[in-house]
Amino acid sequence: MNSHPPASPGDLPDRRTTIVIADDHSLMLAGVKQALENDHGFDVVGEAHTGPEVMPLVNRRLPEVVLLDLRMPGVDGLSLLQRIRTEHPAMKVVICSMSSEPDQIQASFKLGAAGYILKTIDPLDLGSAIRQAVEGTAFHALGLPAMAEDTAAKTAGLTDREIEIVKAVSRGLSNKAIAAELWVTVQTVKFHLTSIYRKLGISNRTEAANWALGKGLLSDQKIAV
Repeated sequence: MNSHPPASPGDLPDRRTTIVIADDHSLMLAGVKQALENDHGFDVVGEAHTGPEVMPLVNRRLPEVVLLDLRMPGVDGLSLLQRIRTEHPAMKVVICSMSSEPDQIQASFKLGAAGYILKTIDPLDLGSAIRQAVEGTAFHALGLPAMAEDTAAKTAGLTDREIEIVKAVSRGLSNKAIAAELWVTVQTVKFHLTSIYRKLGISNRTEAANWALGKGLLSDQKIAV
């Protein structure tokens, strides 16, 4: 019989997520590694500087997460994303890019990216953003400039309350959850959604979320972590 008492939660080591980072800029790579190591929630198990280095490194280290730049010399980033997702379906791939082009962001999600982070994000928020992607709570680009939201939404004619509701829809909230969060009735939420669909020329929640994604309506400063 084991005479030792069971370990208490305080005695157990912190859970660290293994991650491979890939970026062709050495300074960027070093900064990302430092940010993740300072976060204490990640264990950087490999670094790739070129596209051809990525798959051999991933196959050798088998990380839980790959943080991948889309513009890698030698191999296109989207091709790498597709290969990783095909060969390692359980592995999460988070894109970290300078590009805020909606087509690029949507293509990444269609190919299986767990998240899309702009390199303009505050380094202190990087670990949190990656965790959101890994946990399946971030379905939009993180790090987009806050200016984008006002410009796009106001140009479309959305009111402040309609902007709040589009954001909530993009976060996956139901009408009931939105109503509770904004302290309004479910019927009021439905009324605003009808107005939003009309102004944006769309017909459902999925299209509303895609519109918000493409316009950068959700910035990293607006995400609860």
